[in-house]
Amino acid sequence: MTDVTASPFPSRLPRYREPVRQRGRTALIVLFVAIAIAGVVGGVALSLSAGDSEGTGLSLFYAMIPLPLLWLVYWWLDRYEPEPRRYKFAGFVWGGVVAVAIALALEVWLQKAFDLSDDVTASVVAPLVEEPAKCLFLLLTFVRARRVIDGVLDGLVYAGIVGIGFAFIENIGYYASSYTGSADYQLAGADGATSTFVVRGLFSPLAHPLFTSAFGIAIGLAVSQKSKIARVLTAILGLAVSVGLHALWNGSLSYDDTGVAFVLAYLSLGVLLLGIAILAIVVRVRQVRILERSLSYVAQRGWIHPAEIPYLSRFSYRKAARRYAKQNYGKVAADAVARYQRLAGEMAFLHDALMKGRTKPDGVERTYALLDEMYALRPLLRFPPALRSIARPF
Repeated sequence: MTDVTASPFPSRLPRYREPVRQRGRTALIVLFVAIAIAGVVGGVALSLSAGDSEGTGLSLFYAMIPLPLLWLVYWWLDRYEPEPRRYKFAGFVWGGVVAVAIALALEVWLQKAFDLSDDVTASVVAPLVEEPAKCLFLLLTFVRARRVIDGVLDGLVYAGIVGIGFAFIENIGYYASSYTGSADYQLAGADGATSTFVVRGLFSPLAHPLFTSAFGIAIGLAVSQKSKIARVLTAILGLAVSVGLHALWNGSLSYDDTGVAFVLAYLSLGVLLLGIAILAIVVRVRQVRILERSLSYVAQRGWIHPAEIPYLSRFSYRKAARRYAKQNYGKVAADAVARYQRLAGEMAFLHDALMKGRTKPDGVERTYALLDEMYALRPLLRFPPALRSIARPF
């Protein structure tokens, strides 16, 4: 364990700079911030179509209610190997602005060009254009930065965030339309918006994330495929499943007035959602074992002290380490421990992938760069006393 008391703590930690910076990152951040601002303006304008202040307020309010819970779900899944915040922000913006714009433009054009009915547009056209529009973010991310999506859980997280963004903007439009009492809605006003919220916001808030999750899983599996043909086929299959799930959902609403098809589709998708949730939990639990195993190997090499492993792997011990540092040495010490834990997790997962022979862009260089950043923090580390039970190598 590191126990350095001679050097005083700085007023704050130096700003962390990633070991390998991507070209054009600043330009992309500025671009997505601009798109996000445009999305806010568009969302407000969409809510104004409700016609009055009550309808506008209800449309925005009902659309926002599911967001905290949905974000909490994907934050929980993403805790052990957190994805870059800028990519999660970009995913939400892409789903809510770019994907919606692409899908809406294509839907309107195809419906007018081929004189399609509303039912055909909803059941066939919408799934065929909305899912590729959402999945394009994951594909572009995979192509631009393969290290960002490196497994099934990463694919699920990004697919879910894109789906949340898409559903958020789409729901504003649905609530505004139901408030005005269009032909598709039997109720109008606050009752109409509320009834639509019950269906979309309470009983099916995970619909869009679920549809896109099929492609997210496919991209996560494609990462480990060495054959380019296998990666392409896996991605195509995932997209086809995403489109099929979306079509099943929309078709059950469009072509069955009795509601039986909708109930069957709802139950089927519910079972599928449960299966994906179980898969996500299993993968997340497996991450804990991978992290402990990799840290044990790293400790054997002398890169970290074995007594640090519990404070870098298990959430209860990680939290206890940060609390101990803050209570006894102040906020900067706690920040140093938190950053050290984050760097150690990223390094451990990267090291494990390299040891398994997986191709990781700049993998070796990034591993040593992360270790250098960890080493630079060691004079500021203040961990609790070593635990009696130390994680052993697997």
